[in-house]
Amino acid sequence: MRHIALIFALMLSVSCSKDDTLETVATAELTLQEIADLSVLREEEKLARDVYLYAYDTYGLNIFNNISKSEQTHMDKVLSLLDAYGLEDSAHSDRGVFNNTELSELYESLTAKVALSLQDALQVGATIEDLDIYDINEFLSHTQEPTIITVYESLNCGSKNHIRSFNGQIESLGDTYVPQFISQDEFETILSSPSGGCGN
Repeated sequence: MRHIALIFALMLSVSCSKDDTLETVATAELTLQEIADLSVLREEEKLARDVYLYAYDTYGLNIFNNISKSEQTHMDKVLSLLDAYGLEDSAHSDRGVFNNTELSELYESLTAKVALSLQDALQVGATIEDLDIYDINEFLSHTQEPTIITVYESLNCGSKNHIRSFNGQIESLGDTYVPQFISQDEFETILSSPSGGCGN
């Protein structure tokens, strides 16, 4: 997903004048990488929400509905950051529609897998959270802004709890999940620590 961030960096520009609001002036304090990360993360959280809503519509399993609501909260937190720094919302308002071409294609491939079986849908859920943790870890390395770090850490904790929940459902069906993005060691730490190691 890192190359997606670079695309956003090329598309976004920062400008300010003495008549700008404080929020827009604050934008000048962010790097293009920080701006790109926020823009990508907003749509990544939407991707998770929309896929889980699709899975809930397909199977009616509460885990998808419950976590989709959490993903909406994650979306709102990122939007609050975009607003605070005077940045445009990068997410499309319609469900299943994405401004980012790669995320649009990913949505199509993930929902196609969800449609195969409940087991596949749960694997997709774990994969999405796996990717979110990996990307947020990367985004954390790109910023020193305390407000952004606080939101990233909160979202990271949420994703850790979500992957624990999906993994529990997967194991209850006699299957296993193998991490595709984070390391096996990090995955095992998340599973073995209370609340994914986040303390909430």
